[in-house]
Amino acid sequence: MARPIDPDRHQARRLQIIDAGLTVFSRQGYAGATTAGICREAGISSGTFFHYFPKKSDLLEGILQLSLTEAQEFFAQRAERTDPLGVIWEYVDHELADLEDPRAAGFISAVNSPGHGERVQALLAELGRNNREALTQWLDRAQQAELVRTDLSAGRLAAWVMVIIDGFAGQVGTDESFEVAVEKPLLYETLRSLLKAS
Repeated sequence: MARPIDPDRHQARRLQIIDAGLTVFSRQGYAGATTAGICREAGISSGTFFHYFPKKSDLLEGILQLSLTEAQEFFAQRAERTDPLGVIWEYVDHELADLEDPRAAGFISAVNSPGHGERVQALLAELGRNNREALTQWLDRAQQAELVRTDLSAGRLAAWVMVIIDGFAGQVGTDESFEVAVEKPLLYETLRSLLKAS
């Protein structure tokens, strides 16, 4: 008879492998990363790896799916908040905290390298769509409270917030001299200028 699966232990092991994958993809790129190297980083056997992720591409998809789930949870946890501007700035803080991870630059470069399947592209598109839609809702609330500019639609403002954050992330992924801690005050200044109510 098969042993029952402990869901907490199962999830902890899955997250351990995801964390190791993030580290190895960041260091060696997607093409250079091997399942053997990821297993060494995670301290697991190849059998354990393949139980959770049958292919290396499944692990990359798992990392992106986790990012999507965390983004959805971020906004869901704030659904009852009455300070839309506070939620918007917390979202910006959340995104920048991810970019301050020393592995961020290498992982962004790995994800942006050519050759990923349609599922990876679909997850990236879904993550962007999820964040833009959630930001649009919060910006709409902020406009109703006259906390941000109203001459542009909430959807258009959300798109521009995403352009700025995604562009910032792109610089992190392509320019080693671009330091998040040094440059983020200018990002905040840019976003404040964009959103400022007249």
